[in-house]
Amino acid sequence: MDPEKLAMITAIGPMIGIGIVSISAGWVLTTWMRIKNGYPLDGAWGQAVYPKNDQEAVERVKLLSQENAQLRAELGSIKDRLANIEKIVVDDSHRLTSEIEALRGPSN
Repeated sequence: MDPEKLAMITAIGPMIGIGIVSISAGWVLTTWMRIKNGYPLDGAWGQAVYPKNDQEAVERVKLLSQENAQLRAELGSIKDRLANIEKIVVDDSHRLTSEIEALRGPSN
């Protein structure tokens, strides 16, 4: 074999290997992310293949949805309470300032 061709193959070979490994790792990662998030996978002919839905997963989604609704309601009530506390703090400081000014008497 010609030494120039051999040098070219030894220079390009690792790059091609790294490219193949990177593409394979990307495909595995993409497939894992699709399965994890419930997206359909691609079949042999491009048709969508959905992951199996078992009853346990459906129940878990229901429970999480209910918990989410409860947490949103609780967050809303906390926001209302915080708004009332802010109003009290702002009103009291304004009232306190006006009382101090009243005690100082009229300015000359």
